[in-house]
Formats: sequence, C-alpha cells, structure tokens
Amino acid sequence: MTTSIAFAQARRAFHARLLESTLTINSAGVVSNADSSNTTSKAIAKGIAEQLKVETVGERIAGQTSGNQFEDICASFVRDTFCNLNHLRPGSWDVHQVSGRNRLEIARYEQYAHLVALDEAAKANPALAAVLGSDYTITPDIVVARALEPDATINAHAALVDENISKLACLREKNGGLPLLHASISCKWTIRSDRAQNARSEALNLVRNRKGRLPHVVVVTAEPAPSRLASIALGTGDIDCVYHFALYELQETLASLGFQDAADLLAVMVNGKRLKDISDLPLDLAV
Repeated sequence: MTTSIAFAQARRAFHARLLESTLTINSAGVVSNADSSNTTSKAIAKGIAEQLKVETVGERIAGQTSGNQFEDICASFVRDTFCNLNHLRPGSWDVHQVSGRNRLEIARYEQYAHLVALDEAAKANPALAAVLGSDYTITPDIVVARALEPDATINAHAALVDENISKLACLREKNGGLPLLHASISCKWTIRSDRAQNARSEALNLVRNRKGRLPHVVVVTAEPAPSRLASIALGTGDIDCVYHFALYELQETLASLGFQDAADLLAVMVNGKRLKDISDLPLDLAV
C-alpha cells in the first residue's frame, strides 16, 4: 500500500538503493547478506529479500565494497530523515560518511579535539605509544555533527548572551570551538566474526576519551540471524542501540518460517529496546 508518510517513503527509498547495488541474490538463490554456509541464515535472508522484492541477480561483491555501499546508503537515509527534524532538534547539521578510514576523524570535533595532542605525543614518544596502543583512535563510519551557533541566532528571540557571559559554552561560535559530534554511526552489513565487536570497543573509546557531552553511539546492520544480532545488541554501557535495516520484514520472516527460538530471541532484543528498525533512528537522534 502506498503512503505519503515521509519516513515510510524514505525507508522504501533506502531499500530501493540497496536493491540496486548491495542487496542481491546470486544464481544459487543465496542473498548477499546471508552466510552461504548457514542454512538458517540463508532462509531468513531470502525471506527478507522476498518481502523487499529483490530482483537483481549477481554474485556476492567483496565485503569491503558491500560495506562501503551500505555506509553510503545509510548516510543518505540519515541525511534525508534526521535533517528534516529541525522543528524537534534545531541546529545546522552535517551528516557524512567517513572516507579513508581517518583514525583521528573525531578529533575534528569539540569533544575529542584533544586527541590530536595525544597522537602527536605518542608519535614522539615510543614508550608512550606502547602504553596507549590504539585505545584513543576511533573511526566512525558515519558522523552527524552540529555546527556552532552565532550570537545572532542565540539572541534571535531575546538578548541572552553578550561579551561578558557564557564565554566557555561549546555551542557558541564566538568562543572559537570546533563543531560538536552529535552521533557516531557504525555500519555492519553483516556480523560474521569478532571484527563486529570493534563497534563495542570503539563505543567504549568514545565514552572514555570524550571531554564534554557523549555523542549518540549506534550500530546499523543488515545481519539476518538473530543469534548474531544478539552478539552485538544485548548488553548496555557501550552502544546506545542497534538498528536493523529491515526489522519488520525480519519479524515477519521468522514467523512465516516457524523459527520460534529465533523469534523469541529477537523479541528479547526488541522488547528490551536493544534492537530497533532503521526508521526509528532519525527520531532517536533527535533526543
């Protein structure tokens, strides 16, 4: 059924872009986000794909390539949705995919600007570098940043600040700070190994190394298997929440296949507010 609801349209456009590039099915009937050696994974991925109407046929593309495409498409979705919520979350926003895997990308933002000095010190002192390791390096896949506000905007409705007050506030452009990191988004096309746990370690680094407000720390994934989703979604203290690229379709697929144990595990994550649909992400970022 067609609808004029903007987020529903954005969700369909998100899936359409995936169908054009990343979410494919090969000649053997295996969907590109499935584990070809796992019968359950293949069945669930195929059920989701059928609901999303996968029509492209192609062999699986390289993991890095599919990952980069997924990041780009996710960034476009966030940009098209979150940036329309200015009535809920005012500000001047920048949403972009991090290119080149710059390990000091977040040093461009106010809460983590001090990491530049730490990196320089580590480069100059091998003993210090050995102690620090890479615990201070964080490479988000997508960042959402807020520009600083000029006094004209702050004082738009009333005289709130002048040269004698609020001289250290990080949001105020006049104070000479850097843009504010609002969200760090990690994209995982699939969850296949311990590498997926990098999202947890980077989240903990964001918590430990910040000065000021902690940004939103989230994961977006197209992993079809609930058992693998649980490996990153369950637990608290690091990641805010995991967002699935097609949660509704995943729920329907598990019900239609009669995979009750998997459905029960998925329900634990959903009811526990550890797993949500991609359409929930923009509103959660507005908090």
